[in-house]
Amino acid sequence: MASIPAFLTDALEAQYGPALTAEILQGYASRRPVTLRVNTLKATPAQVQEQLTQAGLRYESVAWSPEALILPDCQERDLASLPLYERGEVYLQSLSSMLPPLFVQPVAGENLLDMAAAPGGKTTQLAALSGGKAMITACEKNAIRAERLKFNLSRQGASRVSVLVQDARKLDDFFSFDKILLDAPCSGSGTLYVENGDLKSKFSKELVDNSSRLQAELLRKALKLLRPNHEMVYSTCSILRKENEDVISAALRRGGIALIPLDPFPGLPLLPTMLPGALCVAPTPLYEGFFVAKIKKLK
Repeated sequence: MASIPAFLTDALEAQYGPALTAEILQGYASRRPVTLRVNTLKATPAQVQEQLTQAGLRYESVAWSPEALILPDCQERDLASLPLYERGEVYLQSLSSMLPPLFVQPVAGENLLDMAAAPGGKTTQLAALSGGKAMITACEKNAIRAERLKFNLSRQGASRVSVLVQDARKLDDFFSFDKILLDAPCSGSGTLYVENGDLKSKFSKELVDNSSRLQAELLRKALKLLRPNHEMVYSTCSILRKENEDVISAALRRGGIALIPLDPFPGLPLLPTMLPGALCVAPTPLYEGFFVAKIKKLK
């Protein structure tokens, strides 16, 4: 594809081979349907489904989550005009981005950290999964994005979340958390869409290099803040080894941690990874490319 940078095509072919790269490039050319997550702090899946039916919007269920719905004939503006959206009963969220909080498995009473939280999709999902009873610290260094995060937390009814307008790398080591979600800033190589213009001017090798350095720094900080014998989830919306396997492998070499194998949900289109038990979702007409791994701190 003419708009895909040559260095990216070369990196994908080196990592996945020509056949899988061709499938990935087809994923880049796909316009995905609207997907949403039912906010169980305010509504049940059945209640949301009933309202969608009354509004004349067709929906499809997702095998691995009763809260996830696909709206194949809908535009985002159609959903945003409905009262259930204004009331915060649903959150517009890609299917792939719903995966990391599910693997965090938050429990009521736990002290959680979301290290790169804005705009709040995963933070509010963590809150909902805990029944609103986990204590969550949400970091966002950009003040404008932090305001959007606060707005979404309020709309979604996620009341037990404290927002820190701070770079998570600079958090005081005094803090400690039962579980951490590090959905790290990345190049977005799993979410590219060729019709969004000339990607050669927006996606660069420098972006990938800078992202991998930032990810390594954030992971190092996360492992300092995580309590011993507790677990964290590392995720990105990149499918490049440099931002995923390489970052985690470097941490594994330093010792004191172990990779916890993840059981893939049914129907996920997976790419091969170098780390047994990590998951890399392929970009397809339904899914964005996404990487997820779970890490346990041993000491």
